[in-house]
Amino acid sequence: MEEMTFIEKIEKSAAYIKSYVDFDIDIALVLGSGLGKLATEIENPIIINYSDIPFFPISTAPGHYGRLVIGKLGNKKIVCMQGRFHYYEGYEAKDICYPIFVFNQLNISKLILTNASGCLRRDWNVGDLMIIEDHIKLVEDNPLRGTNYDSLGPRFFDMSKTYSPKMVKLAQKCASELNIPIRKGVYQFFTGPSFETAAEIKMAQALGADATGMSTVFEAIAASYLKMEVLGISCLTNMATGISETILNEEEVIEAGEKVKPQFIKLLKSIIAKWEK
Repeated sequence: MEEMTFIEKIEKSAAYIKSYVDFDIDIALVLGSGLGKLATEIENPIIINYSDIPFFPISTAPGHYGRLVIGKLGNKKIVCMQGRFHYYEGYEAKDICYPIFVFNQLNISKLILTNASGCLRRDWNVGDLMIIEDHIKLVEDNPLRGTNYDSLGPRFFDMSKTYSPKMVKLAQKCASELNIPIRKGVYQFFTGPSFETAAEIKMAQALGADATGMSTVFEAIAASYLKMEVLGISCLTNMATGISETILNEEEVIEAGEKVKPQFIKLLKSIIAKWEK
């Protein structure tokens, strides 16, 4: 039996999700470590486990529930990834981005990527929210390496506006209206699962990064390829190695995400409500 192509797989995954949903979805939302409980805000939720979706990867990271939650948030219909996939779990770059391709197949053109990240700025604080303006990827892998499918996107594509400038401004405006302190900065991707060394953090600072983390960038690359409009928001859950003497651990990340949840929910609801259809 001939093996399915990548496009055939994402079509089959999308068809399975469509069998549960009789409405168009406006926005896709990816929730990072410790932020999964934001999905409880979705009205009349339709819950689909990743393990039930054909060809979907399975999330194994702590604080990731491993399911889609689909429903209404404010005035928009959204699909929420309650848990994502990471390079450190052993997945290939394209596998990590598989849901983004499926969302595109569902005709979703708007994507919010959230994550928990380490703060590189001594003048910022744990619990701050940072709008991602750009990213740095020194990892040689890329989710678009290999066969290109022209029906999805071009072989070579621009990355200058991966994180929508319009959405950066909207997020700032919403934060200001809600009196929520907000930062803007550059996110640098490290593969994990080990946290960065103090020397690596110094390098990232020298390169111009403001936060570091183990996700988001591959997904943003795939979304840019697919011409999706992307907003990225980091929750700064810890000070990076060398900035703080605290020994880093996953419990700290999840706990910090829980503390910032009320503000994060308010901000996301406001952004989603004002994001033009």
